[in-house]
Amino acid sequence: MSRPAGWDARPAPLALMVRTPDEPGALHALTEVIFAHRANITYVDIAERHDRLSTVYFELEDIPGGTEKALIADLEKLPIVRAVEQAPSFQKVYGKRIIVVGGGAQVGQVVIGAVAEADRHNIRGERISVDTIPLVGEENLAAAARAVARLPRAVALVLAGAMMGGDVARAVYEIREKGIIVLSLNMPGSVPDAADLVVTDPVQCGVMAVMAVSESARFDINLQRGRRY
Repeated sequence: MSRPAGWDARPAPLALMVRTPDEPGALHALTEVIFAHRANITYVDIAERHDRLSTVYFELEDIPGGTEKALIADLEKLPIVRAVEQAPSFQKVYGKRIIVVGGGAQVGQVVIGAVAEADRHNIRGERISVDTIPLVGEENLAAAARAVARLPRAVALVLAGAMMGGDVARAVYEIREKGIIVLSLNMPGSVPDAADLVVTDPVQCGVMAVMAVSESARFDINLQRGRRY
């Protein structure tokens, strides 16, 4: 499976930073107001916590037309709210995320290709970001692979290592079912058989990962699945 084409072409969500006391019930009070305005919370995070205050970051969609200011005003009326600030959404700033996991040397080479290709697309208005974590060990790699499906805006995983299999391959099958595109370096183990696409050269693998998620690249991952380069 792959993410639907144009999934990031939806209207950018309303992103709000709400400052409140760091205490039980604060989040409940905020979401009551959001619910009253029939807005859909698509992402929420505690962005800051210090001096007994916290900043809650919301991304909201499906707000009835023209009611954004009223929603913000009602949040500001809450006794617990210290400030409400509208911010650019993560979708607008960072866009789609590609996650690269594996051995340090291989990860570094994949990132060289991915960052260079992402720059070419981002300079034309797209937003594609690249995140990495060098890891060793089957348990660590499998946990990292599964966690990609829980990361906001993550659309692709590149497994960059010398040998991967076992539970890592099972994790690959699981996250592919959830819509994550998986690319793998050509390596011993069962992970290459589980991935959507296998690329031997790590720099080229990074380039193709970006092409696979780009809206403007003439590259269809559905036509490439099961291939090795």
